[in-house]
Amino acid sequence: MISALCPGSFDPITMGHLDIIERTARMFDRCHVTLFVNAEKHPLFTVAERLEMAREVTQPFKNVVVGAYEGLVADYCRANKISIVIKGLRAVSDFEQEFIQTQMNKHLNPDFETLFMMTQPAFAFLSSSIVKEVARWRGDVTGLVPPSVARRLQAKFEGA
Repeated sequence: MISALCPGSFDPITMGHLDIIERTARMFDRCHVTLFVNAEKHPLFTVAERLEMAREVTQPFKNVVVGAYEGLVADYCRANKISIVIKGLRAVSDFEQEFIQTQMNKHLNPDFETLFMMTQPAFAFLSSSIVKEVARWRGDVTGLVPPSVARRLQAKFEGA
């Protein structure tokens, strides 16, 4: 059984994330969608809320396992016998940071490989940050996030 990891902060999970997750789930026996706590980010949604959203939108994929982890990707992969990490790239500008992380992960755990997957062109501009900004100003996020996530974003910013 080959397991792959789709790591992220998923604050919130977007259609771009879902595109990468769905394609990964089709290619591997098991797809771990794992929310990693990033100390440099200040999330809008709690870990519990992000997990709930991720579980909700990945429910159709029977080989997807959703969880959270506070620690290093390299350690998570070792502990869960994961041999492949999938990183979505929107544009060339994403590559530099992902390249650095990949090299550090390889240093920490040489037993897994990182594969880069380009997002579909329709999602090349999409990030959780831009979705939150649009939602904050009551813009339309239809098609950028799943409908259940759009409702949660709307609720977060009502009365703000």
